[in-house]
Amino acid sequence: MAVEEEGLRVFQSVKIKIGEAKNIPPYPGPNRMRDCYCTVNLDQEEVFRTKIIEKSLCPFYGEDFYCEIPRSFRHLSFYIFDRDVFRRDSSIGKVAVKKEDLQKYHGKDTWFQLQPVSADSEVQGKVHLELRLSEVITDSGVISHKLATRVLECQGLPIVNGQCDPYAAVSLLGPSRSDAKKTKVKRKTNNPQFEETFYFEVTRPLSYTKRQFDVEEEDVDKLALRVDLWNASNLKFGDEFLGGVRVPLRVLGQVGVHDAWYFLQPRENGGKSVKVEELGSLRLNIVYTEDHVFPSEYYTPLRDLLLHSANVEVQRVGVQLAQTSTICCDSNVTSLHVQPVSASTAHILGEVCREKQEAAVPLVRLFLHCGKIVPFISAIAHTEVNRTQDPNTIFRGNSLTSKCIDETMKLAGMHYLQVTLKPVIDEICTEHKPCEIDPVKLKESENLDTNRENLRQYVDRIFNVITTSGVRCPTVMCDIFFSLRESAATRFQVDQDVRYTAVSSFIFLRFFAPAILSPNLFHLRPHHPDPATSRTLTLISKTIQTLGSLAKSKSASFKESYMAAFYDYFNEQKYGDAVKNFLDLISTSGKWDQKSIETPIMLKEGFMIKRAQGRKRFGMKNFKKRWFRLTNHEFTYHKTKGEGALCSIPIENILAVERLEEESFKMKNMFQVIQPERALYIQANNCVEARDWIDILTKVSQCNRKRLSTYHPSAYLNGHWLCCKTSSDTAPGCTPCTGLPANIQLDVDGDRETERIYSLFSTYMSKMIKMQEACGSKSVYDGPEQEEYSSFVIDDPQETYKTLKQIISSVQTLEQQHTKYKRDKFKKTKIGSQEHPIGDKSFQCYIRQQSESSTYSI
Repeated sequence: MAVEEEGLRVFQSVKIKIGEAKNIPPYPGPNRMRDCYCTVNLDQEEVFRTKIIEKSLCPFYGEDFYCEIPRSFRHLSFYIFDRDVFRRDSSIGKVAVKKEDLQKYHGKDTWFQLQPVSADSEVQGKVHLELRLSEVITDSGVISHKLATRVLECQGLPIVNGQCDPYAAVSLLGPSRSDAKKTKVKRKTNNPQFEETFYFEVTRPLSYTKRQFDVEEEDVDKLALRVDLWNASNLKFGDEFLGGVRVPLRVLGQVGVHDAWYFLQPRENGGKSVKVEELGSLRLNIVYTEDHVFPSEYYTPLRDLLLHSANVEVQRVGVQLAQTSTICCDSNVTSLHVQPVSASTAHILGEVCREKQEAAVPLVRLFLHCGKIVPFISAIAHTEVNRTQDPNTIFRGNSLTSKCIDETMKLAGMHYLQVTLKPVIDEICTEHKPCEIDPVKLKESENLDTNRENLRQYVDRIFNVITTSGVRCPTVMCDIFFSLRESAATRFQVDQDVRYTAVSSFIFLRFFAPAILSPNLFHLRPHHPDPATSRTLTLISKTIQTLGSLAKSKSASFKESYMAAFYDYFNEQKYGDAVKNFLDLISTSGKWDQKSIETPIMLKEGFMIKRAQGRKRFGMKNFKKRWFRLTNHEFTYHKTKGEGALCSIPIENILAVERLEEESFKMKNMFQVIQPERALYIQANNCVEARDWIDILTKVSQCNRKRLSTYHPSAYLNGHWLCCKTSSDTAPGCTPCTGLPANIQLDVDGDRETERIYSLFSTYMSKMIKMQEACGSKSVYDGPEQEEYSSFVIDDPQETYKTLKQIISSVQTLEQQHTKYKRDKFKKTKIGSQEHPIGDKSFQCYIRQQSESSTYSI
């Protein structure tokens, strides 16, 4: 989700690897071990939780988490909790990284010391204050000075123990005074509107003789206003501190008026006196990206250069590049051809990036969006095949081709994986059948023959679901496989099996096998499996990988003798035939209608809070916690997990899925599932989960014939819609729907991907200049290649030089536009505004940078 900023959209995302914790303090009891889990929080809002690692003081998590960040935040925080079965889980320590510091740790494995968790230091939200100092003449003629403090509102306060009933305490602090006043409590809201004014008498020094009040004469340095936000609690422990601000009265200046937003801050000396090293540490790898995306026309030159990369003339017998039916970006590139592909903009990006994956992700998304992914991958794959000397090593390296195909399969094939593998993987993770076949690792209670049989049955089931799934393989993947097969068969005409191994090296080695090995990374399971199940999945993955590879000598494929012995079960001809039939089917160019899937596939489930739908005329429309379950057939909710459905909504009855405005019920993270006769209002646990549910519900229902084009963004309450005030509960919607498009090619923001590519080119500008030098060196000097330039693949120095010159020109133009935007924004920005409250460290850092660059440029 983008944040709009005057014609420019800002996208934030974070990718986190949660590694391990070490030296967690032992439990104070006879059993010193702990059952620990880790949470990821945006400020204080939990957006992800790892599995629980039992009985360990050095828990290894090994979990990955990615999310688009849909709102502004101040800290990315990680908490280690100890599970307590009887009471609330207790927090052991935390790591809180300020937003402005995230770049320091970008992409690096870092050990962070755990800090103590204190209610006084867990702070988020902002407050709007207005201060006015005025002179008042009393009836007796005495002049006094009044400070009027107006507490207008707060935004984004934390929810503590499931509630937020805030009030503000306002104090005037000085050497010999501490006057305190309180606002009324605002119930069930973390965005309270107070609109209350408090008056404080401000004394002046006895030596003061001037009639006109001059704030500089007042002893203002010793006076300050303190505003603390509290959560009115019913607990015996008293109210909970939410954050506060301290405003020195010198901010009033000569005018005597001050109006500003402030970020709430923790209490001074709020943390407990715990030695940092006593709490242990946590290993994290954080990749935070922030893209500032201009309107589409800014990216036309660079986007056109990139799309030329898909228009490569590839001369080969019997091969015509397949191109999927698409909606293409506005570009007149179809008549232009680049020869060779190594001189294209996309290939150059892969050459200059430190990791091929960096380049592959935005390239694939852009080419998918513009409908050019098949010709692009066909061109780079054809070039790679022609460079390959041994058919047994075809597509085995981490090249741009392999990374781009991996990324395409992840994007286009995610639903295919869900339908094919998820039911069996779920069963394996639930049943916990022993499958260890290494005699050295066998437990005393286990039988080797029983374990082998368990494993064989699992391998057989997974092998069958894969080899019978060809008809459901996405068209775009089939078109790419067709191109790979034809390139390989033309290059290695003697090897009859290369047409199969070229495809199996992707579909088995890089798609199905990794998904079986790490189902959590492919959204087949919420967490990494436990060690025993993980071992089972490893053995299955190795066997499936070997079955799919069609290797000549199966036993030689395994280093372990127990695996070679186990593989004897699968030495029958029927397995090889099934693999070849499957590979033939998925590498045939052409489209087919996907057959309806009879067995419902579970797509997502979890607890959320829903509002009663009001089927009974006089029933209470209250909120209740329910277990929600979504399959490709229906959306249901249940009292608890495993019980029968209380309500079932067929997918074809979902007319729209949209967010619900917060003001409807004074609740955050709400969305609505709109049906023909009513809407179901649901509250998710956090903003990331709300987005996930909306996305997946929209995707499964997007082809419904009766989908709405408009909806009501607010609820129908007290006889009218809150948004448009219409009284009829059947009135047509007042706002256009925002549903996702059915076509995967459009389910991508092309401008955002081009901005990402621009950022990469900008980062690696020095390498592009070096590549230009290499082009000059190759074209002038035909002797042995100079060592400093040998890392670049340059087939045609003149064409490559020409493309590099165009890239650098486009990147420099965009760089100038970004600089101009930042300077304009710097001039317009008002510190203390709602967008940039006082206390925003990351913005103050930005302001400092801009003022320095402005001074330098002048």
